Amino acid sequence: MIAFTMIGLWTLCNTAINGQQAEQGSDDPLVWLEDVTGEAQLAWVRERNQKTTAWLEADASFQQLKTDLLSILDSDARIPAVSKHGDWYYNFWRDRRNPRGIWRRTTWEEYLQPEPAWEVVLDLDALSKSEGENWVWGGANFLRPQNERVLISLSRGGADARVVREFDIPSKSFVAGGFELPEAKGNAGWIDPDHVFVQTNFGKGTMTDSGYPRICKIWKRGTPLTEAQTVYEGLSTDMSVQAIHDATRGFERDFVIRNLAFFNNEMYWLDGGELRKVEVPNSASKQVAFEYLIIELREPWEVGDSKYAGGTLLITKFADFMAGQRQFDVLFEPTDNSALAGFGFTKNYLVLNVLEDVKNRLYVFRLRQPQWTREPFVGAPELGSVSVGAIDAEESDAYFMNSTDLLTPPTLFWGTIGQEPTAIKSTPSFFDTTGMRVEQHFATSDDGTKIPYFVMLPANVTFAGEIPTLLYGYGGFEISMLPRYNAAAGRAWVSQGGVYVLANIRGGGEYGPRWHQAALKQNRLRAYEDFAAVAKDLFARRITSPERLGIQGGSNGGLLVGNMVTLYPELMSAAVCQVPLLDMKRYNRLLAGASWMAEYGNPDIPEEWAFIQKYSPYHNVRSDRKYPAVLFTTSTRDDRVHPGHARKMMALMEQQGHEVWYYENIEGGHGGAANNEQSAFMQALAYTFLRLKLFPMDRPSTPGHSQR
Repeated sequence: MIAFTMIGLWTLCNTAINGQQAEQGSDDPLVWLEDVTGEAQLAWVRERNQKTTAWLEADASFQQLKTDLLSILDSDARIPAVSKHGDWYYNFWRDRRNPRGIWRRTTWEEYLQPEPAWEVVLDLDALSKSEGENWVWGGANFLRPQNERVLISLSRGGADARVVREFDIPSKSFVAGGFELPEAKGNAGWIDPDHVFVQTNFGKGTMTDSGYPRICKIWKRGTPLTEAQTVYEGLSTDMSVQAIHDATRGFERDFVIRNLAFFNNEMYWLDGGELRKVEVPNSASKQVAFEYLIIELREPWEVGDSKYAGGTLLITKFADFMAGQRQFDVLFEPTDNSALAGFGFTKNYLVLNVLEDVKNRLYVFRLRQPQWTREPFVGAPELGSVSVGAIDAEESDAYFMNSTDLLTPPTLFWGTIGQEPTAIKSTPSFFDTTGMRVEQHFATSDDGTKIPYFVMLPANVTFAGEIPTLLYGYGGFEISMLPRYNAAAGRAWVSQGGVYVLANIRGGGEYGPRWHQAALKQNRLRAYEDFAAVAKDLFARRITSPERLGIQGGSNGGLLVGNMVTLYPELMSAAVCQVPLLDMKRYNRLLAGASWMAEYGNPDIPEEWAFIQKYSPYHNVRSDRKYPAVLFTTSTRDDRVHPGHARKMMALMEQQGHEVWYYENIEGGHGGAANNEQSAFMQALAYTFLRLKLFPMDRPSTPGHSQR
């Protein structure tokens, strides 16, 4: 079974930009900070890191908070997520004894036990020590149906760029002379024991402008990579290409995906050596499973005499479609308050996961029936965020179901479609929820659109407009912010008397493609108007005030935070801006930035720069405006969003005399941390900063900054 969605492209992998090359032709005086590992640049980083940690670590509660957060991340009571391969259930696990992690496996009978007995397959801490590397786990690709050989991906420090090495599970060792790829953004996948599809950096001119592979090849065991045979070659202006083998028994097929941009791809079936295009709109997501082709439309589609709306899910027989038939069954159509959150297969069923006003609802279709009839999903929770996945779609209708909400820790259920599921594991509460509650409200944005948001409230709250409140958002790439259990926010914020708010602004996927498309390119400001509307609604409800409001976001959410700071500084007193995009004039020239132009636009085109400039925080910060205090965090090893964004914004605001703080983790990639210790430290920095700025009893004068 092969799914072709764009979000998976975030996991592809490149090398850091050369700062001297970036400097050519630039009139930006701070462009020198884009040299990621330059001696002067790292000295600049260390100086600001020291200043920030000296202040925040000196807080009396910092060490205890960090310890508590680390205990959550390291807890043995967490549910170990497993995937079934053959007779074994595999899990990757990090804790205080294994900071870099262990890849391990167990049997089904053992997994059901409160404390399963695990067999360690690969110890990353031991491997890192023996090889003198700071390896971070990147995943394992199994050779089916044997399930004894895997292609393991590892990155240095958590970067997107990875090495791929063949590993033998029975001997628990890497295969001497086996398949091995040098560090690059790319990957490899099995075709059969002696052949793999590979897309990587094959040398000069083989990568796209976005820094991803543009050529995919078949590589035969025992031959040098230079002799691999080209399957498909894209253009340098494409985002990436990838060849994939579907190993489903009885339905073995090969495909090539040409990704032109996010939510814009072409799909080809490699039929006996001939590439045959699957004539589906580029914007649609495509999945081939068993005998079916499933199409999730993102835009309206007219085919024959039929018209289908964006957000609709269609299904047909793959063979019939490739033979020219264009008859589809409609499995889902969006409404004003609903959108498709996802779908998946078991052996005999297709399961729909639908969002209704950002609440999950599950439905079931039986495969291979004359009529597609939607049935209730037996045993699905009525409330909370729910996800379902098949345990082994080729073998049975068994599934895992995970249920959670902002106050309820995850519970893992096991079941078979059509029967009541059984709770087999649950996570304990990591903070006291006594008296706490969650509410959903709707704010009204500038254009009249209703914007949902969730509020996690502490016990015995009094609405007087003075509660320290943290507002979190993302608003991009059709990614939905669902109300899932957040132990860190609960422990570090709500249990201390603060309010936590999760905003479902446009640009995300909470109401499907239309919600995302409403905030693309020239309409990007709508996402920020939505976020501002939520803040104002919190004020109107007398939950908080600008003096007690802080905001937080990372990556595209960091761009959100940057714009809220520069466009709406009067709405908040503190902001945490994590691994952010901020310089929208140069973003497409830095690392993977060129791949996001379908989202933001092309700043090299004057007509598009005219609207992009309006939401480029780096170009909108002013020395004569009063801004909230800002903490910027990033990672030297982030090879997706260049750390130069945070560095330059920090330097510019610092030069202008604004209150800004900075911390750059040396490891961690785009996630900001390479292990639980680093994650706990970074979280403790952020929450301590916010508490010192927003809780009235903890507002001493800030060292090293003038009070503007």
